[in-house]
Amino acid sequence: MAYIELNQVTKRFGSVVAVDRMNLQINQGECVAMLGPSGCGKTTTLRMVAGFEDLDDGEIRVGERIISSKAKRYYLPPEQRNFGMVFQAFAVWPHLSVYENVAFPLRIRKLPREEIHARTEEALKHTNLYKVAQDSPEGLSGGGKQRVALARALAIRPDVMLLDEPLSSLDPHFREEMRFEIKDLQRRFGFSILYVTHDQSEAMALSDRILVMQSGIVQQVGTPLEVYASPVNRFVFEFIGLSCFIETRLDQNGMRIGDTPYAWPENIAPPVELVLAGKGLLAARPTEIDFVADGGIRGTVMRKVYLGETIDYRVLVDGTEVRVQKTRRTPGPAIGDNCGLRFSRPHWYPVG
Repeated sequence: MAYIELNQVTKRFGSVVAVDRMNLQINQGECVAMLGPSGCGKTTTLRMVAGFEDLDDGEIRVGERIISSKAKRYYLPPEQRNFGMVFQAFAVWPHLSVYENVAFPLRIRKLPREEIHARTEEALKHTNLYKVAQDSPEGLSGGGKQRVALARALAIRPDVMLLDEPLSSLDPHFREEMRFEIKDLQRRFGFSILYVTHDQSEAMALSDRILVMQSGIVQQVGTPLEVYASPVNRFVFEFIGLSCFIETRLDQNGMRIGDTPYAWPENIAPPVELVLAGKGLLAARPTEIDFVADGGIRGTVMRKVYLGETIDYRVLVDGTEVRVQKTRRTPGPAIGDNCGLRFSRPHWYPVG
C-alpha cells in the first residue's frame, strides 16, 4: 500500500497550469526523484506536499492522514506535517553553533531539554558532525553546511524527507559524497524521500523510481533502468541521457536518409504507423551505436575527442551529426574516415 498518495493534484498560477492532475504513489522507505526541465512543475509539486502551496484540485495523503484536499476544504499547515526539508541554499545560521542549528526546530516545538539533547546528538552522529558540534557552521565546507541542514531535518524524526536541489551548489566531489550519505541515512531511518533535481546522475544514483515531468504533466514513472532503457516517448528519451536522432523517409522496402536508400537492417524496422506516415525519427544512445566495416548507415567522422576511458565521435550522416561513444580500447575510425554505423538498440519516434 502506498504511503504518500497524490490523487489528481492540480496547481494553477493564473492561466498557467503548473501541475496538471498528477497521480503519484510513494511507498514507505522509497526514494522518488522528480526530473524535468525548469518550469515543468517539480518544485511546485514538492511545495504542495510540504504545505507551502495549497492545491487547486485533488488530494494528498500520507499514511492514514489527509494533509491537503480541495474537495474536503482541508489543509494541514506545514509545521504539523512532520516533514524534513533540505533546500539548495544551506539555510544555516552563522551566529549559532552547529549544535544549536540542529537543535533549533526541536526548541521551537518546546520538547523537553533531555529529548532535545538526545535527538540533536543522534542527528549529529549520523551526519558525521559530532566533532564540530560547538563550532560555527561558517567554518565548514559546502558539504559540511549541507550536512547541518540534513541533521536539522533528521532531528525532528520526519515521516517524509523533501529535498529540493540539495546538492546543486556543491562541487562534484562533495556532490558525489553527499549522494551516498543521503542514501545511507534513508536506509538507516526508513523515511520516504521526494527528491527534486536537474541532475540525472543524482536521480539514477539515489532513487528507487524516477518521475519525469514536462509542462506540468507526468510523462513516465519507473525505475532508473526502465526510464533510461524503455522511454515511453521522445521527450523522455531525449531528456534522460544522451541521444541522437536521424530523420528518415520510410516505405515498405526500407528507408531513405537524404538521397541514400537503405534496406531494413536487422532489429531496425520501424513501427507500421510510421511506415504508413512515410517518415520517422531513428533514435539511439551514443553508446549503443557501433562502427562496422561493411554496410550500416554511412557517414564521415568529423570529430574525435578523448574523454578518459571514452572516445567521443561526431559522425556526419547526410547533414545530421550523430554522436558515437566507445571505450578507448575499442578500435575506431580516424577523423575524415568514411564509416558505417550499426544501431544495436534503435528507437523510433514520429517526426515533429
